[in-house]
Amino acid sequence: MRSAPLASALALGALVPSSGAVPTAIVSRDSSNPFVGRKLSINHSYAASLEATFDSFIEEGDELNARKTRTVQGLGTFQWAPAISLLASLDAAISAARAEQNQGGVPQVVGLVLYNLPDRDCSAGESAGELSGEDGLRRYKNEYVDGWAERLSRASDLTFAVVVEPDAVGNMVTNQGVPLCAEAKPIYEEGIAYAISKLQLPNVNLYLDASHGGWLGWPDNLVLEAAQQFKDIVDRAGNNATIRGFSTNVSNYNPFKATVREDYTEWSPSWDEDHYTSSLAPYLEELDLPTRFIVDQSRVHLPGAREEWGEWCNVAPAGLGAPQKTDLENPYIDSLVWVKPPGESDGRCGLEGAPAAGQWFNEYVQMLVENAHEDVQPADSLERVTKSWWPQI
Repeated sequence: MRSAPLASALALGALVPSSGAVPTAIVSRDSSNPFVGRKLSINHSYAASLEATFDSFIEEGDELNARKTRTVQGLGTFQWAPAISLLASLDAAISAARAEQNQGGVPQVVGLVLYNLPDRDCSAGESAGELSGEDGLRRYKNEYVDGWAERLSRASDLTFAVVVEPDAVGNMVTNQGVPLCAEAKPIYEEGIAYAISKLQLPNVNLYLDASHGGWLGWPDNLVLEAAQQFKDIVDRAGNNATIRGFSTNVSNYNPFKATVREDYTEWSPSWDEDHYTSSLAPYLEELDLPTRFIVDQSRVHLPGAREEWGEWCNVAPAGLGAPQKTDLENPYIDSLVWVKPPGESDGRCGLEGAPAAGQWFNEYVQMLVENAHEDVQPADSLERVTKSWWPQI
């Protein structure tokens, strides 16, 4: 997925009346922060990919960063299921989290990304999906979303945090001048509303994606339009459907708290994600929407790395951001998290030799580890910590 260039002057398409997504029963949900007292589950597939990074540091004689890589292998990262054929990855994530929770005694919050709308990534195409049009919407509902609901409903012993459709609302708000995005908007609205309605489960916390400060954080009209779009989608889900809150900065590079204000943020109140969430929250509150956020900090650009916010692909230099963290001064934040597995390429762009979107970019991962946030401390040993119930890698 990608972030769109700023297009605040684009007109919004007309709102599409509800066609009646099929809701599940109203449920009672715990209103507490799902990340407090729980560990974000390890993405074991991602941990396995990091073995190549570890080996590269060892070959270079860089023990310090090899040990930092060992630390990263034990940190929690969201897991993506971006195709119908990849729904089995949810089963693997559930099994691994359940085993660690039951045998290790550490309560888990399983971070997942629901990302397979028809004609997704309509403004760019680097992460275009498998589905398209009305037929794609039917498959999205019946095969993809219903598959999610079936699996998560059977895992009532686990707590889930689900990011819903990164970039979709951003494209609905700012990219209606792109023909494919204009055609996709009613499909996006119906598809997301259906997903919200089907995942009204007491152990599932839904975070509707809110892009990032450089996309939707500009005053006043764009923030208001974004908030209204969120409201329309949640209302369309029907049956008193609710979400926990919103995700920001997914797969992007904005710091939560910028140490240097970049020149390209001039005139924006949302010059980092701390300010963006604080700017957006009052608009959400006016519409009776929740004002809770998770912020992706898996990759954070270093000062001066970009000349404009529109640079979104394999930005360098960058480093791993702060991992899971709930004790923050911003009262709207549930947690800082790693949503985008840091190391998967954004596409064949940004840096020479970058692989296709989603493929492992080992040289880039090495840079991220070398520039990691201070909370990513090197492990005490070069040996990988393993437990009997972890999948073999």
